[in-house]
Amino acid sequence: MKETGFLRVEQVMEEMQISKQTAYKIIRKLNDELADMGYITVQGRVNADYFYERCRYNGGKEAKQ
Repeated sequence: MKETGFLRVEQVMEEMQISKQTAYKIIRKLNDELADMGYITVQGRVNADYFYERCRYNGGKEAKQ
């Protein structure tokens, strides 16, 4: 599968070990921040680089390279 640079809710759930509801809340919050900066966002997905930067979590990102 082609790497898109976006994480889906299932990936956020796995990375953070959280429920689907909480993952959607985090995605929504991060997408709102990106939209405020003028970026186009996609509901239910979040830019992977921004996710790792804001969550200060790079374990999953490094492990998958």
